[in-house]
Amino acid sequence: MAGPTKLRRDAGVIGLLYASLGSIIGSGWLFGALHAAVQAGPRSVLSWIIGAVSILFLAFVFAELSTMFPNSGALVHMTHVSHGDLVGKIWTWILFLAFVSVPPVEVSAVLTYANNYIPGLIHAHTGLMTSRGMGIAAVLLAGVVGLNFLAVRWVIAINSAATWWKVIIPIATIGILMAYSFHPHNMVAHVHSVPVSGVFTAVATAGIVFSFLGFQQAIALAGETRNPSRYVPIALISSVLIGMLIYVGLQVAFITALRPQDMSGGWNHLHFTGMFGPLAAIAVTVGAVWWAVLLYVDAFISPLGTAFIYITASPRIIMAAGEMGNAPKQVTLLNRHGVPWVGLVVTYAVGVLFFFPFPSWQKLVSAVSLITVLSYSIGPIILLRLRTALPDAPRPFRLRAANLLAPVAFIASNWIVYWSGYAVARWMFSAVFVYIIAYLLWFFIVRRRPLSELGWQQAWWTVPYLGGMWLVSYLGPSGAMGGSGEIGFFTGMWIIAGFSLVVLWIALRAGQNPQDAQRCADLVKTLGSSGVDSRERLEELEVAP
Repeated sequence: MAGPTKLRRDAGVIGLLYASLGSIIGSGWLFGALHAAVQAGPRSVLSWIIGAVSILFLAFVFAELSTMFPNSGALVHMTHVSHGDLVGKIWTWILFLAFVSVPPVEVSAVLTYANNYIPGLIHAHTGLMTSRGMGIAAVLLAGVVGLNFLAVRWVIAINSAATWWKVIIPIATIGILMAYSFHPHNMVAHVHSVPVSGVFTAVATAGIVFSFLGFQQAIALAGETRNPSRYVPIALISSVLIGMLIYVGLQVAFITALRPQDMSGGWNHLHFTGMFGPLAAIAVTVGAVWWAVLLYVDAFISPLGTAFIYITASPRIIMAAGEMGNAPKQVTLLNRHGVPWVGLVVTYAVGVLFFFPFPSWQKLVSAVSLITVLSYSIGPIILLRLRTALPDAPRPFRLRAANLLAPVAFIASNWIVYWSGYAVARWMFSAVFVYIIAYLLWFFIVRRRPLSELGWQQAWWTVPYLGGMWLVSYLGPSGAMGGSGEIGFFTGMWIIAGFSLVVLWIALRAGQNPQDAQRCADLVKTLGSSGVDSRERLEELEVAP
């Protein structure tokens, strides 16, 4: 399928803002208020603020990095520049899992709401998809992937139209729920029925951080805008702030619309009819049946809109992996619209596989949140390392107080991983370690390359980092978090904070030297301006002394 060799630059500032905001307002708004209230009660409002602030720190970091590397799939490129090929490969794998797992989450959200009017898609007692539901999910995912074969200007146009709808409906829902049912005393009722730690665990497991991570879409599409130095920072920061205002309003509206008897047993025993589609169910309960119908329609549009834009970004990540030698070069092929079509096929195939081990929204969202935060946790390390290795590199947007904000962003990222609990962390870290072992076997046994070419000097810190995060999660609280209970919740947070600073110090000293970093940056720059195959130059870079 021959076609152009360069991506089209058709995305403006509004298109990038809509891409991020459209991803932030996905299935999270349909389910997040319920799950946050169950875990944190009225304090769940604070959970949304904590989640937004945490992600905003990361957005500040990537506002600088994305303008230094205005390529599609930029995080793959900047990781190579900062810490070399081995770290680049490890984080490409993490980032790949993070992107391709989101569309299945959104499709499962559609089926969960649809089960109220098309019975048989979801098991009534478990909330898991039936075999029929999985088949329909695969078809829905295929339809969204198919639309992404269009030129990027049409992709942006479709998403922009959907975003207007996705913003208006949640805002209107806030007003309608408060108009039909408003019990302000719910904001202080049974507040002690849930632990204070629930404020933080809800950030990671109730779909809060999952929602805000949509900010990254402006980064993934940075190579397809004409003025990334101006447009990308505006899109990143504005999307998070707008999303926070909408979600806080929804949480307050949800809590105050509940009947007092619904939480009579405490917030952790919250129950009402139709909880699989919580906002629509409450609308019916309070008498706004007409709005419930519209919410069922939106439960189709909002999640699929988010899946649509994630599928737009995922092939760009795969394409970047091919450009940097982390995947077969065939994944860089573009169709006549300038779309990386091989990456779209891979995105669909792997996305369908995620339905089998995680056949529900609730099972997927925590895992996706954790692995996506981990994929972006390296951002503060990259920013500070490149401030040292490439001090004179052009920075159209320069983050002020980076020496303070970047460590805070790194600590916040690792806290979110910890808040996810050991059950989720065990799966995610296992997937990463399996990849590392498989790559090492391929490198030494299949390719028969010497240790000196591995790049372990720049990558060795990843083992104590990932292993240490796994260990603290394992020793963390038992119960819902799944740990052994050896350390308390807040003790674990203090340990993570100190551990993060140690890892940051080590990682900064393990980065590439200025000469190799500059050579890799020059390579990445050519990828942003031409369609040449860079593999030969990359191999020269890998073996350079």
